[in-house]
Amino acid sequence: MGVSRRDFIALGAGMAAFPGVAGAVQTPGGFEIEPRFLPQMVRVKSDFSQGSIIIRPAAHYLYFISEPKRAIRYGIGVGKAGLGFYGSATIARKAEWPSWRPTQSMIARDPKYARWADGMPGGPNNPLGARALYLYQNGRDTYYRIHGTTQPQSIGRSQSNGCFRMINSHVAHLYDVAPVGTQVYVLKG
Repeated sequence: MGVSRRDFIALGAGMAAFPGVAGAVQTPGGFEIEPRFLPQMVRVKSDFSQGSIIIRPAAHYLYFISEPKRAIRYGIGVGKAGLGFYGSATIARKAEWPSWRPTQSMIARDPKYARWADGMPGGPNNPLGARALYLYQNGRDTYYRIHGTTQPQSIGRSQSNGCFRMINSHVAHLYDVAPVGTQVYVLKG
């Protein structure tokens, strides 16, 4: 499952992030993303299989292995809980403009979430953003997600309630190239 040049170019503003390009790139909302967190084609030393996803939470990067020894590297934001999730998982479900429901612990920490206890419909204001890829282990939902964000300033940081956040256009591209059944490896360190 290779990624064509056309698919890669479709990532839009991320292409400006190749080495040697100075400055940040603005998202549609006007926030500037540091070039190192924009999609880049990179060489990888690992032998993970083509089509798999590797996440390095501490570094704030997600890699989609596009071909042997090559990957598209995306910047991510990591939820504090996401820093404790390691190991392998499978994308068992995907959703476009997913609905969202805060956990009981989120509501307990911040009562403003109580208004969404029965769920928030998908759309541009939904915290899961444009797409969500649901991570399962042994057929059970881990409650960890790779998803879009309404807060692009969280990319490159560990501050959200969410799991592994991406710019909406980046997660939409990943959604298109990573089918249900894709293996995901979350690495420690």
